Amino acid sequence: MPRDLKSIRNIGIIAHIDAGKTTVTERMLFYSHFSHRLGEVDSGTTITDYDPEEQERGITINSACVTFFWQDHQINLIDTPGHVDFTAEVERSLRVLDGAVVVFSAREGVEAQSETVWRQADKYHVPRISFINKMDREGADFFGTVTEIEKRLECKPVVTILPVGSGPPHVQDPFRGIIDLIEMKVCRFTPQSKGADVVVEEIPAAHREEAEMWRAHMLDQLSMYSDELTELMLAEEAAPPEMVRRVLRNATIHDMVVPVLCGSALDGIGVQPVLDAVVAYLPSPLDVPPVEGVDPKRKNAKAARKPDPDEPFCGLLFKIQADRHGDLDYVRVYSGQLKAGSRVYNPGKDKKENVPQLWRIQADRREQVDMVEAGDIIGIIGLRHSITGDTLCHPQHPVLLESITFPETVIAMAIEPESSAERKKLGDVLEMMKRQDPTFRALENEETGQTLISGMGELHLEVIKHRLLRDYRLNVRVHKPRVSYRETIEKSVEVTGRCHRNIAGQSLFAELNIRMEPAEGGAKSVFVVSGPTELPIQYLTAATEVLSQQGEGGGSLGFPLMNVKITVLGGRVHETESSEMAFRLAAADAFNRGLQDAGIVLLEPIMRLEVTTPEENLGDFVSDLQQRRAVITRTQARGRNTVIEAHAPLASLFGYSNAMRGLSQGRATCTMEPFSYGPAPPEVLQGFL
Repeated sequence: MPRDLKSIRNIGIIAHIDAGKTTVTERMLFYSHFSHRLGEVDSGTTITDYDPEEQERGITINSACVTFFWQDHQINLIDTPGHVDFTAEVERSLRVLDGAVVVFSAREGVEAQSETVWRQADKYHVPRISFINKMDREGADFFGTVTEIEKRLECKPVVTILPVGSGPPHVQDPFRGIIDLIEMKVCRFTPQSKGADVVVEEIPAAHREEAEMWRAHMLDQLSMYSDELTELMLAEEAAPPEMVRRVLRNATIHDMVVPVLCGSALDGIGVQPVLDAVVAYLPSPLDVPPVEGVDPKRKNAKAARKPDPDEPFCGLLFKIQADRHGDLDYVRVYSGQLKAGSRVYNPGKDKKENVPQLWRIQADRREQVDMVEAGDIIGIIGLRHSITGDTLCHPQHPVLLESITFPETVIAMAIEPESSAERKKLGDVLEMMKRQDPTFRALENEETGQTLISGMGELHLEVIKHRLLRDYRLNVRVHKPRVSYRETIEKSVEVTGRCHRNIAGQSLFAELNIRMEPAEGGAKSVFVVSGPTELPIQYLTAATEVLSQQGEGGGSLGFPLMNVKITVLGGRVHETESSEMAFRLAAADAFNRGLQDAGIVLLEPIMRLEVTTPEENLGDFVSDLQQRRAVITRTQARGRNTVIEAHAPLASLFGYSNAMRGLSQGRATCTMEPFSYGPAPPEVLQGFL
């Protein structure tokens, strides 16, 4: 392993489902000689999709980590899922990565999940390069996709590679190679070597003018970030390729531009230039600002760790691969060194952890190592208390990094063991699955004995159900999925909670005035604040604590509360009969009165839906969506198809994929993702009263 941090790249491959992420990853591993055979997604032989569920469905479900070398650089790559139900895998991967390759389909362009993963990368300030894949497909539109990237993703794409031709072999001008605008050469990839051998030639006369125009456009864009380049252009002198790459790297690392490349991963065209771009433009751990956190021993004191092996150890646990024989914890090492057999500190849990074994992860294979350093992504076996999002650090130099937040679940279904013997086994398996997947929830209903499991979508729950039945051989009954509703309040009210009672011979007195009102945003779904009040601090603390607990406990229908603000206005205190207990009881009374007086609003999850359909079926889809209470926000032509964007209640979308196939004879596709919560119709509310 090279220990020069400049030669390390921690990157992720992110994209919409079916854009070709796993195929791109597979080609990268083949061309870098990590693997000696080309795996195919359709035949289930890829390295990173090793789970039987992934091989059967032909999609990525779990993010997979693999390390390989290219041009003397160590690349730690994470292949992430594209389906929105598994967006948590993308979220936690981007949290710890330094750069990303975003894959787009040249035919479909920027799709719904493309926007989602792009926003996630924006959130963590991850520099990225774009690869427009599937240039060999019918209807491939390179320049249209570049325009969509600029408009829909609100970024500045810089085209560094042009396609030679477009579409499959039977069209007049098929896709057959690429033009490198920095070197001004044509690259062709020989089919006999499966794209491994690259032939570099001069640009043919037919493509020369277009190439020169796009090179001039690229240099014009980059001149905004370099005075040296601007001076060369004003003097009408040629810009050396090394200077262009240096300026492009600097602008990419600072998130100002996004280099755009193109190719066809399936045909082995254009993948090596992507690897070159990863090395040339994406940051090493040294190019990223020092990771920042807080010092848990000194309140609100900031602490930073540089990516240096000589700094105290600091790392973030971002994924757990649960196993009956011991969990494998994925950790990104930000600073210092970590040795097998050492002890680390978890400041969030205030626990010490033993680190018995360190493993280099190669998809489904592992390789044991004795020590890791800053910049590495590593697997640890033997941690007992730590969970996803926890910080691990040197016991004498504590630092607490920002954790990872995950979206709320939107869909649930009931699951029951067939026998009491299966119940304990089911409980153990569900606990293991919860450790592995932060967006999976499992709660037992004490009244019915049923266990409710909830997740991000129908596919998410279907995959979990298959694992329970097939992988763990559990004998369970599974009921139909149901919607995860929320509650909020209708209007603002001011109420007084009272505690005038005698408990065990002791008189208790407290009165608490609160305002309960609808609110948008806030760090929590229910947030409690204190207004100007003369209440003693210990009573105020006890009251706000109870109000927060009651808010987390749910509303009057039993669903979680959201968008509620509670303000403590004041109260009355008795010299001898008031106590913390009295104010706790008064706070609980005030909360219940407030809920009763403010009125219930039942909220249902609204999904953002994107349907791609042949134009002749557009009317049928619009009519069907309107019957499902959908609000259509936009329709646009994309090649021969039309894209419908809509917001629709999740409750009306169960089984939509089957209905969609019927409306279009199987030619339409759709994606959906959680968008917001909106008021449910009165008849739905009546069903719960």
